[in-house]
Amino acid sequence: MELLELKDLNVHYGAVHALKGVTLKVDSGKIVTLIGANGAGKSTILKTISGLVRPSGGEVVFLDRDISSLAPHQIVKLGVSQVPEGRIVFANLTVKDNLELGAYVRNDSAGVAADMEKVFKLFPRLKDRIKQNAGTLSGGEQQMLAMGRGLMSQPKLLLLDEPSLGLAPLLTRDIFKTICEIRQRGTTILLVEQNARMALSVADEGYVLETGRVVLQDSAKSLLTNEQVKKAYLGG
Repeated sequence: MELLELKDLNVHYGAVHALKGVTLKVDSGKIVTLIGANGAGKSTILKTISGLVRPSGGEVVFLDRDISSLAPHQIVKLGVSQVPEGRIVFANLTVKDNLELGAYVRNDSAGVAADMEKVFKLFPRLKDRIKQNAGTLSGGEQQMLAMGRGLMSQPKLLLLDEPSLGLAPLLTRDIFKTICEIRQRGTTILLVEQNARMALSVADEGYVLETGRVVLQDSAKSLLTNEQVKKAYLGG
């Protein structure tokens, strides 16, 4: 089932034409990745889906509804959650407080408590640090917390922006293993990731962006062996 569709999406930052007629689809239950150089428009796509950036043209269709004019909190209520680039956590609040903030659109306290336990099963280290302030966590633990917080709204679609940024290779592997587990639990994922090889190794489909346009779309398996992609993004 088609969960998300971008139709001829255009975004301007002032005079800068950041997205130029982007069209893509994300089917339910899949991991879809966006790859491309810095400035290609990947993060802008995620911000536009989540309502943080307004498109200047085109549509963002989620569950057959155009959501491009909705406020971010309304989009979260519909089932879209974004984990921003840079492990943005509330540094002066505890791990528990951060996770509870992820559930701010919900009013089912028993369900929130159950979902917090699910987050702790995904990220056992967070349970050990439940009363610690988020600012005292390591970079890897903050990334776990940001992802856990994103899951607390019970999203149908999770937007992940550079989850491995600045992490050591061992932690990166752990994060991507968890991404696969999140998908196995039923959450669809749209992934932006500089580590294109790692992203394509876990994804079902991929889109390659260059200067605000989709220049290539294929199965992740095919993109891994595509000579153009290998030369530009996979180190040969």
